[in-house]
Amino acid sequence: MLLADDDLELTGLLHEYLTEEGYDVKTTADGRDAIAAAVGNMVDLIVLDIMMPRMNGLDVLRKIRMQSQIPILMLTARGDDVDRITGLNLGADDYVPKPCSPGELSARVRAILRRVRHDPGNKSSGVIRAGRLVLHSKNRTAEWDDKPLHLTGTEFSLLEVLARNAGQLVSKQEISKRAFGQPLTPFDRRIDVHISSVRQKLGPLDNGQSAILAVRGQGYQLLVD
Repeated sequence: MLLADDDLELTGLLHEYLTEEGYDVKTTADGRDAIAAAVGNMVDLIVLDIMMPRMNGLDVLRKIRMQSQIPILMLTARGDDVDRITGLNLGADDYVPKPCSPGELSARVRAILRRVRHDPGNKSSGVIRAGRLVLHSKNRTAEWDDKPLHLTGTEFSLLEVLARNAGQLVSKQEISKRAFGQPLTPFDRRIDVHISSVRQKLGPLDNGQSAILAVRGQGYQLLVD
């Protein structure tokens, strides 16, 4: 993985911890290196700080998402909901507020990698069809109306949960457990932001209704027309 952060003390601490966890970790303080690493398929995941000199993390994320769906975990200032929501809207897979513990970061990294890596023994392998939607769990690709859907790893995991329960209401708690691998926490808006992004990519149904129905305070349902 690549740690892109200009906080050298924190980067050194995270590098040491993650290396001991078995990861091959590279570091940089320049967002342009992160773009090059993503586009060149040189790493499997990027941990990206928002506040960096010359090019901030959101601009880096925006440029990467124009060319790559590599998993990206954002480091955000604690309490800065605007940056978190913006990052998720731009395609970040998850975020961790700073200052963060190496253990928490490692747990989030493992959760992301579980979502994007295919396990040949996983019973979820195969093709899932739900109306216009087709998901290929084996290679984690998707089509809508026979056209490719360009989803991030997290968006795919979330849509897979809804597709496996197409026409049924799925609670946010269930979505969080199955798509993110962790229970839903209070004031966590990741699901809502990712759903908003997926809705835009799917577009409306023939009747103009969104393909994903929200039931206030309960959860979401993938509609099959």
